[in-house]
Amino acid sequence: MIFKYSINTLKYIFITLFILSFSFPAYSELSVEEIIKGRKALFSKNYSTAKKVQNLASKGDFEKAKNLMLEMSENYIILIDYFPENTKEGFKTESLPIIWEEKENFNKLMTKASTDMAELSKIIEDSDDIKGTLGKLMWSNCKACHSKYRKEH
Repeated sequence: MIFKYSINTLKYIFITLFILSFSFPAYSELSVEEIIKGRKALFSKNYSTAKKVQNLASKGDFEKAKNLMLEMSENYIILIDYFPENTKEGFKTESLPIIWEEKENFNKLMTKASTDMAELSKIIEDSDDIKGTLGKLMWSNCKACHSKYRKEH
């Protein structure tokens, strides 16, 4: 059964990424301002979505929560391309230079966050500790990124 969910999740992610590749202009065509504002918007969207996920899962509305989890998963993969070298500064970016110094580690964290959200969508309904599971597979990735790669505010 887990294998079935894994295949379906991967199909969903690949189809969405394929569609998105035709929906948005190439990153090289975007201005520095558009890229920085775009990544800020995606992170902000993931945060507000995470709060919705927490609320829905706590209420037992797992189907809606699962759809949002998969949306967040996709956003993390998209975010990897929103950190080209020329976007280190400006437009009120809150990103720290360490992102570009340790780009591979940052990309791994975004990939892990994506994978964890997909995994969360598969197991949340059967979890004995919903809050703990959300903490482990969702909020811990947010905290890891903020503590290392984002300016304090």
